[in-house]
Amino acid sequence: MTSTAKPYLDIDAIKATVEAVREQPALGKVTFNMKSRTTGGVALETKTGPIVQNGTPDATRNAKFTLISDEPVALMGTDTGVSPAEYALKALAGCYAVTLTSLAASRGIQLDKIEMDLNFDIDLNGFLGIDKSVRNGAQAIRVDVQLESEGTSRDQLNDLVSSLERHSPLHDTFANPVNVSARLV
Repeated sequence: MTSTAKPYLDIDAIKATVEAVREQPALGKVTFNMKSRTTGGVALETKTGPIVQNGTPDATRNAKFTLISDEPVALMGTDTGVSPAEYALKALAGCYAVTLTSLAASRGIQLDKIEMDLNFDIDLNGFLGIDKSVRNGAQAIRVDVQLESEGTSRDQLNDLVSSLERHSPLHDTFANPVNVSARLV
């Protein structure tokens, strides 16, 4: 991810959101929804669904965005879209950008540039059922973060990056067990 624009969040808006959720904790309960269908082979078209906050759906997000996924030819696909692993990295990068920007704003730091180099290491011997001792998912996810902020020390920037582990919702989701279920409907 490369950004030359100055990431900025209004600190007053952040504080207002925190205060609203503090006063009405149910506002913190949010569900994101996506609708997916295959388009041939392993390719998939996915559209945003409603976002639900405090039990109230916001239907303005229905089909607002469309994502296409596929696999490279070498991995059984037709290479017509981003792979699911690449989407996972994009999701993590997006969450890291939001987290870094909001943490920086809360500390009075103006970030001038955020760049990330993300890697998803997987051993297909697990997924393909060749070696039952190998995990199906990622063996590791590695992220190198570059931040620029005029007048901010390297220690302060390092502290922002170190805070990702404690504050990023997707870091937490990837790093810790979460209940995932699939059912035939």
